[in-house]
Amino acid sequence: MASRALRATVLVGLAGVLATGCGGGGGTGASGKPSEAVSGVSSPAVSGDPVSDKGLFAEKVRAAVDKQVGADEERFGSGDRSPCSTSSSLVLTSTCGAAADATAADAELALREINGSHGFATLDAVARKLVTSVRSYRDLGCATGPTAADTREACLVPAATIAHGFSDLHDGTVLGLSGK
Repeated sequence: MASRALRATVLVGLAGVLATGCGGGGGTGASGKPSEAVSGVSSPAVSGDPVSDKGLFAEKVRAAVDKQVGADEERFGSGDRSPCSTSSSLVLTSTCGAAADATAADAELALREINGSHGFATLDAVARKLVTSVRSYRDLGCATGPTAADTREACLVPAATIAHGFSDLHDGTVLGLSGK
């Protein structure tokens, strides 16, 4: 008897879900996402599995940092396209200095966003390295076109790190999604 009652309850529940999910809206709400009426909760995960608080936090960090990094990367370029690339004629100019400032601001944003949270080791290490590299670039006076050969050569190390800073920060946010 209990088995029949359980079966009936499951069938009624399933019929309710199907009826709500298959109504004229095709199971999607106004946003185009699966209807909350179907699952009972909003579903940020494609697989339907609930996302942990850590996962939501990692996604928040990724979104915030990548938004700013993307804008700065579009403005200044990255890697070989960066004014701070060691092969760029702009590496020892204020143009690289501006890219360095933007990189430092993005790195500091990443550090504020993660705020010492576990699961962001790569992003934390990358951001700290970038802040240090920008400080070295500034302390050496690299953005002012130094004339001394040893200074010019010393500027290339932090400049190379800065040139890849935007992509390294992005990679750090992606690894943060998996707790690395």
